[in-house]
Amino acid sequence: MVDMSASPTGIRLTGIDIFTGRKHEDVVSATHNVDVPNVKRSEYQLVDIADGFLSMMDDGGEMKEDVKLPAGELGDAIAADFEAGKDLLVTVISAMGEEAAISHKEAPKGSGA
Repeated sequence: MVDMSASPTGIRLTGIDIFTGRKHEDVVSATHNVDVPNVKRSEYQLVDIADGFLSMMDDGGEMKEDVKLPAGELGDAIAADFEAGKDLLVTVISAMGEEAAISHKEAPKGSGA
């Protein structure tokens, strides 16, 4: 949510899609409830990149292999750092049945990651 204002027909809501970056606007009645998505942020150790998907492991050793390598600069940076032999942690957000890798960083030394 980036903006909320009153209008003659109700409340105007403006938000940015967390997966696509696209701007969305809606007008709702001031008397209606609005559902708010539950957004979860998780961090995984990158194990491999194969066929456009990230193979990652959580802190408990469970594998996750259903998140796509992002397109564009972020995906290129993740692939380049992985190919350079860096131990990487990838941040994944999930909401409303969708997931996406949104950032990565080098794992701290001695973290076991």
